[in-house]
Amino acid sequence: MTAAPSHLSPEARANLPQHIAIIMDGNGRWAKKRGLPRIEGHRQGAESVRAIVRAAGELGIRYLTLYAFSVENWNRPKDEVDTLMKYLARYLRNEIGELNRNNVRLEAIGQIWRLPEFVQEQLKKTKAALATNNGLTLILSLSYGGRTEIVDAVREIAAKAKEGRIEPAEINERTVADHLYTRHWPDPDLLIRTSGELRVSNFLLWQISYAEFVVTDTLWPEFRKAQLVAALEEYNRRHRRFGGL
Repeated sequence: MTAAPSHLSPEARANLPQHIAIIMDGNGRWAKKRGLPRIEGHRQGAESVRAIVRAAGELGIRYLTLYAFSVENWNRPKDEVDTLMKYLARYLRNEIGELNRNNVRLEAIGQIWRLPEFVQEQLKKTKAALATNNGLTLILSLSYGGRTEIVDAVREIAAKAKEGRIEPAEINERTVADHLYTRHWPDPDLLIRTSGELRVSNFLLWQISYAEFVVTDTLWPEFRKAQLVAALEEYNRRHRRFGGL
């Protein structure tokens, strides 16, 4: 079987998305297929994160948002959640050197206050250590939910309207966008979902309105540069009309 190419065609390179968002799915299934505990799938998934962050930077992607932990994930067994939080803190600590070498800046969105204190502290330290970098911006979605984000935005807008700082009749799409967690960055151009599932799982519901979707059967622990390149080639074949002709 011929290996997938790991380099972009000139046409795809000239038509790169500015912002890629990825729903990283399939860690548990990858582990189950191999008779391994679920957490081993998460550990291997972290290897894919490292590979894709490096590849995205090399290819010239400006923003990469990874769906790392959803608000629904808090409902998983406590032992699994506790282990995931330890893995997250370890990743944030151990990847500082790698991310710095690749000129990556780190940001995070979601209900960060719900994360354990030790994770919040490490997140602050890692963000600070990478704050002067100006290459790829890596945005981790942590304790994130698209509906929760929209509700939080509506609450903030309502509070400002109550205080007379916003006129209700003047509220528009820009107003809502300016109160989302992602207000500092452009919306994703490309949404990738691994493991073949055909749903958005409460991820960036507002922001992906005009994103191109690419779904791959590859499980996240096996997703590497070649699979990213294949998604970018598929993106290049799309004709983005944004509702027009």
